[in-house]
Amino acid sequence: MHLTELPSWKALWSHFTHARDWHMRQLFEADPQRARTFWLEHCGLRLDYSKNRITTQTMTLLLQLAREAGVAEGIAAMFAGERINTTEHRAALHVALRNRSDQPMRIDGEDVMPKVRSVLERMAAFASRVRSGQWLGYTHQPITDVVNIGIGGSDLGSLMVCQALRAHAHPRLDMHFVSSVDSAQLKETLRRVHAETTLFIIESKTFTTQETLTNAHTARDWFLRRAQEPQAVARHFVAVSTNLKAVSDFGIDPSNMFEFWDWVGGRFSLWSAIGLPIMLSIGEHNFLELLEGAHAMDLHFRDAPLERNLPVVLALLGIWYINFFGAGSHVIAPYDQFLHRLPAYIQQLDMESNGKRVTREGRPVDYETAPIIWGDSGINGQHAFFQLLHQGTHISPIDFIGSLDSRGSLPGHHEILLANMFAQAEAFLRGRDAAEARAELAVQGLAPAEVERLQAFKVFDGNRPSNTLLLDRLDPRHLGALIALYEHKIFVQGLVWGLNSFDQWGVELGKQLAQAILGELRDELPPAARDASTTRLIELYRRQRTQPC
Repeated sequence: MHLTELPSWKALWSHFTHARDWHMRQLFEADPQRARTFWLEHCGLRLDYSKNRITTQTMTLLLQLAREAGVAEGIAAMFAGERINTTEHRAALHVALRNRSDQPMRIDGEDVMPKVRSVLERMAAFASRVRSGQWLGYTHQPITDVVNIGIGGSDLGSLMVCQALRAHAHPRLDMHFVSSVDSAQLKETLRRVHAETTLFIIESKTFTTQETLTNAHTARDWFLRRAQEPQAVARHFVAVSTNLKAVSDFGIDPSNMFEFWDWVGGRFSLWSAIGLPIMLSIGEHNFLELLEGAHAMDLHFRDAPLERNLPVVLALLGIWYINFFGAGSHVIAPYDQFLHRLPAYIQQLDMESNGKRVTREGRPVDYETAPIIWGDSGINGQHAFFQLLHQGTHISPIDFIGSLDSRGSLPGHHEILLANMFAQAEAFLRGRDAAEARAELAVQGLAPAEVERLQAFKVFDGNRPSNTLLLDRLDPRHLGALIALYEHKIFVQGLVWGLNSFDQWGVELGKQLAQAILGELRDELPPAARDASTTRLIELYRRQRTQPC
């Protein structure tokens, strides 16, 4: 049955006619136990979702929607290795990459765990040699810098985790990430490293990705101008790929190619060989701890009842705002500087997964799907975009993310950090009404007329929804659980919306057009029939490149 025809969907719309007028101030006043009722804990994560425009009836109806939409069956299908990526005829079994149990995980009857464990062992052996200083460059010096060259899922996940877990990083190794084909990023990276002590990781499943291979060949040319020995490439370049011939032709020793599989989606791949930069940075033990945390969340997601299931609850809250309140965006606000790349990571994870206009059956949707994900460090956001969130005309639910552990923080800093996070969540809930604004202005000794003039500017409605996610501490295990939580949340939303969350056909058209336009910019192809705007832009560049400097 189509989503909008489900009984729970219709019941939710009826319920919404009352819920849209609620204010959370009154909801809290009416229920002293609200903060306990809307609270979940697992895997060292605590979720306070009481600051949402919901009641127990709302959650009952949302959970009924999940059941009618087949969420439980979809979860079971994923863990069973079924080909739930229907447009590409693939499983989406990234949970196998962090399966820390002895239980097999099968696709078409084949247990994939032996291959997964084999690659993990090879990664660990390689990382150990680099980290210990046994792996030497062509001048017999140990590696000091690692440059990861990839894009999208071959960049963002490892970059985010390496930044988040810098406290666990090897003291000798500096990690660098190059994803943009804009040469400025690669030039600046190469300016900071030395050929004799740099290791390059080329990450491309097919070893044909244009941006990645352009950067890889430029890096190799830079390296050979210094080493002047083609055989030295094998000491300084390794690959994460499935294309053995292309890797070998590049000059990389095939024994230093680390494999992954077509059932590993790019944005779900940091747990695989794509995570080699992570293991180099934080070591085998911490990498396995990252997997352990994700595995613990996987088991919770698979086994917990829907009403106590963290990913399911977060997903349903998002659906409540996206589909009923018309909230077109969702904010990720980590109150931890090490997590400053988390919003960008979740942005790709969510928007590439569920930014879809048709269902798994190819039927156009007649409801909203993925929100626009954005955000930044919460402390910085308070002095930037929080103004819009407090007093703007948009409803943008917010996820506040922080950790309870103050170890490693300078004296007094962590309390100020958390005080701001808790205060912002309270402010979004409460707001400030006109009477409160007048009272605050009057205390300042302003004349009554001035109080009346200014009070409108001091009022904001509050009633802005938020979730507060607290980690026991920011370490590999808890970070793994946090990432898996968002992966599964997004999958659940895709199930409810009837989407395939594991393909990304929307990225193809721009790439195809770019290939043709590139030929025109280089004068290798005659001008094609295009819209007037694109034609004019191409002509402008061609004229510019032929003019003398």
